[in-house]
Amino acid sequence: FRRNIAGSYGTYGNLQLGLTNFDDFTQAGCLLNVAGTYAGELGDIVYIDINTLGKDVSRDEVFGTVEAVKTVSDLFMPVAGKILEFNKKLDTNPELVNQDPYNDGWMVKISLSDLGQIDQLLTADAYAGLVGE
Repeated sequence: FRRNIAGSYGTYGNLQLGLTNFDDFTQAGCLLNVAGTYAGELGDIVYIDINTLGKDVSRDEVFGTVEAVKTVSDLFMPVAGKILEFNKKLDTNPELVNQDPYNDGWMVKISLSDLGQIDQLLTADAYAGLVGE
């Protein structure tokens, strides 16, 4: 697996999830984060609940929730995969999702089940057009 999937986005209502490679593209996996635009719209994030660690999750299936001061939103998987790791920094610093969603604020590391699903996601340019950036 040597494919750069950085800048691929899945959009679910108001929730946009971005994918970023890990381990120099040597594994069929990625880091999953809330896209920066939406992280700002959510408001201050106070809690993240990922109850699917170690489980296989289908595309479009809820894998957890994110709680902000004003709302709780389901987190939907943009691609099928196994949840390998939860970002433990978010246990004590959930605001990292707002402050640094593409680096320290990533939520989960996943192993992809179907690489073909990446082609069905938005590119960075298409995502920017969708949200008016």
